[in-house]
Amino acid sequence: MRGHASVAENPKQPKLMKALATLILKPGEADRIVAGHPWIYSGEILRQTQPAEDGALVQVKDHRQRLLGVGMHNSKSRIRVRMIAADRLEMDAAFFEERIREALAVRKRHMPSATSYRVVNSESDGLSGLIVDKYEDVLVVQISALGMEVRKGLIVEALGRIFKSRAILERSDVTARKFEGLEPSNGLLAGEAVAKVGVKLNGLVFETDLAAGHKTGMYLDQQANYEATARLTRGGRVLDCFSFLGGFGLHAARAGCESVHMLDQSAAAIEAARKNGESNNLAGKCTYETVNVFDWLKARTAVNPHEKVVPCFDSIILDPPSFTRNRASVPDALRGYKEIHLRALKLLKRGGTLATFCCSHHVNAGLFLDTVLAAAYDTRKALRQVAFFSQSPDHPIIPMIPETEYLKGYAFELVN
Repeated sequence: MRGHASVAENPKQPKLMKALATLILKPGEADRIVAGHPWIYSGEILRQTQPAEDGALVQVKDHRQRLLGVGMHNSKSRIRVRMIAADRLEMDAAFFEERIREALAVRKRHMPSATSYRVVNSESDGLSGLIVDKYEDVLVVQISALGMEVRKGLIVEALGRIFKSRAILERSDVTARKFEGLEPSNGLLAGEAVAKVGVKLNGLVFETDLAAGHKTGMYLDQQANYEATARLTRGGRVLDCFSFLGGFGLHAARAGCESVHMLDQSAAAIEAARKNGESNNLAGKCTYETVNVFDWLKARTAVNPHEKVVPCFDSIILDPPSFTRNRASVPDALRGYKEIHLRALKLLKRGGTLATFCCSHHVNAGLFLDTVLAAAYDTRKALRQVAFFSQSPDHPIIPMIPETEYLKGYAFELVN
C-alpha cells in the first residue's frame, strides 16, 4: 500500500538512533570541549538524566542544554566521557572505517614513502583510546579506553576492509587500562601468527619483536628525525646514547660517519642493534656497549683537580626514555636531563653537533631548552641552535589537546 513502506522496503530511509543518556556540564566547563578537547572529567558534570552503561554512547550538553556532542561513557574512569563527535552518530564498523581512512590520508599526504607508521594516534585522530600501528604488512592495535574495548570487533572489521594485512595483533598492555577498569589484553586478532617483522624506516631495516618490543613493537615517532639528525652529523665519530634498536646510530653510519658507538642499558636492545647493523651492512662502522648511560658518561668525564676532559666525539645524540610520568616528578627529571647534558657537552668537540630529545609531555620545549642551556652555562660552553625537532607526522599534534604533543628536540653546534 502507498504511504506504508517499511524500513526494509525503503533502504534509503535513515536508521533510527537509540535514545542516549544525557550528561549536563557545570557552568564554565563547556568551553574546553567546544574548542576540541575530548575529555570530560567526573567533577565537570552537573547531572545525568538517566543511567548509562559503561562503554555506551552518551550525549553531552552544556548547562543551557545546548548539545556539545556524543562520547563514550565510563563511570569507573576519572575521564567520565571521551568525546567522539559534535553530532549524534552510531559507532559502527562504517564509522570506524571512515575515521581510520581519514587518518590514513594524513599519513599518505605527509609521509608518502613510508611503509611503517602510526595509522591512528588516539585523540589526534578523533579516536580517543585507540592506537593502530602499521609495521609493513602487520597491524598492531592498542586499546586504552573501555569504549574502544567493547567495540574491538568493529575496529578489527574496519581495519580488515582498509588494509590487506598479514595479521592484526593486539598489544593492549598499557598502564592506562587499569584506570578504565580493564585488564591487559595481548594476542592475535586476525590473520596468521607473527613474531618478528623487518620494519623499513627510511630505507634501513630494523628487525622488530611485535610481541615483546617497546610500546606496540618499536618507536615510530622519531622516523623523520632519524634522517634529519643524520644529515647534521657530518662525518667523524658519533656517540649514540640510549640507542635502543639503533635508529639514530645506523642512520648516522649510513650518512657517512667514520664510526658510531651505541650505548644502552638493555642487553637485548644492544644485541638487536648489533643485528640491525649487520643486516644493513653497517657493522664495520658500529660498536656497541651494554651500560648505564649515566654511569658511562660520568666515568668518561671524571678528572682530577686542574685536569680537563679531552673531547673525543664529533656528534653526540641523546634520546633517553621519559624521565617523568607526572608533574610531581618534573624537578627530578630536569636534574637528570641536566646531568646528561653536562657530561655530553664535555665530550663534544668544538664545532661538533649535539642532537638531544625529550619525550615527556610534562616537560615542554621551553623548559627543556632552559635545562640544556643551564648545562651549557655550567660547563662554560656556547651553543648555536641549528634545528628544532618534533614527533613525526604520523603522531599529529592538535594544539587544543596538549596531551597530543610530547616529543621535542634540538640540534646545536658547539661554538666553543
